[in-house]
Amino acid sequence: MTRTTRTAVALATTVALVALAGCSGSSSKRSSSTPTPASTTPSATASSSSAAPKPAAKNPYTGVGGVPTTPVIAVKIDDTAPGRPQVNIDKADIVYIEAVEAGYTRLAAIFGTNKPTVGYVRSTRPSDPDLLLQYGKITEAYSGGARVSLNIRKKSGLTGWSNDAGAAYYVRNNRSESTYINLTLNLAKVAKKVRTNKPKSIGWTFDPSLSGLSTSTGTNVRTTVTGTYPVGTGTPVQFKWNAGLRKYVRYIDGTAQHAADGKLVTATNVVVQSCEVHTYSADRDVNGYPAQFTTTIGSGKVSVFRQGKRVDGTWSRRNTSSGTVLRTTAGKALPLNPGNTWVVLVRKGIGVSG
Repeated sequence: MTRTTRTAVALATTVALVALAGCSGSSSKRSSSTPTPASTTPSATASSSSAAPKPAAKNPYTGVGGVPTTPVIAVKIDDTAPGRPQVNIDKADIVYIEAVEAGYTRLAAIFGTNKPTVGYVRSTRPSDPDLLLQYGKITEAYSGGARVSLNIRKKSGLTGWSNDAGAAYYVRNNRSESTYINLTLNLAKVAKKVRTNKPKSIGWTFDPSLSGLSTSTGTNVRTTVTGTYPVGTGTPVQFKWNAGLRKYVRYIDGTAQHAADGKLVTATNVVVQSCEVHTYSADRDVNGYPAQFTTTIGSGKVSVFRQGKRVDGTWSRRNTSSGTVLRTTAGKALPLNPGNTWVVLVRKGIGVSG
């Protein structure tokens, strides 16, 4: 080995020994000293695992339970004496009372949670698409209607399920009250056939507490559903608060209303919504009386009755695809009490007492 080679080897050996001694000393120092505390900054994994779980979405129609998983079906139901007692009207999430011709009213019942057999099914009206499209392009069940109303529905994108058009699962029932207002429909079977929208938000909020709301007494709801009629004075509407049931019971001519199953017709919330209502002459019944068009897009006054209290405010809705937002007179969200709701669509200027 040359002198140069021996020098290089010696130098490399010295460097290696110094490095080894440095590592050994560092290790000894760590083991004899106080352990370094773990970082207090949570890692991304720890942060995500310890985060509070996101609450499950609630039923947007009632605020009770989860979001229903079957298609929404709106059903036009008779609201005259020959059409009572109605079949399973008490199973609807939401029921609208609307003005039709000659001073009468008709119901538009929204079934999102339950899919019972319902009745008695009647014809559609020209303002139904505007009202129902806030639920999305859902299925509307009805028994015929004037040509102009059927054309409006067809163009709207709503799916029709009409007995007069041969849709399935309708049954005629023998009943003493009427020989023609007797049509029921099995919604469970319809829901399995249609592929239309499932429940989504319609702009409502829910809160079981009245805290922060300005309330007055609201135990006896009285108003009138009417249009711009040449004849007739409209239909009186009344709901009374039942403290035992914690519900509002619908009364007709001073008598509590019952459904066909014998149960009282009740509502957790009664919403009286003031709207523009005008005559729609293109749609007339067999007696020549014109239909009424209730405008549910725009804004107006609203009175919400819940838990025996009345809360006044406003409603607003931008267009057919948007929901109906309820606000207090102070401009804050006006929540409903979790449960079912009846909405009374009254003409602007018609009073309501509580």
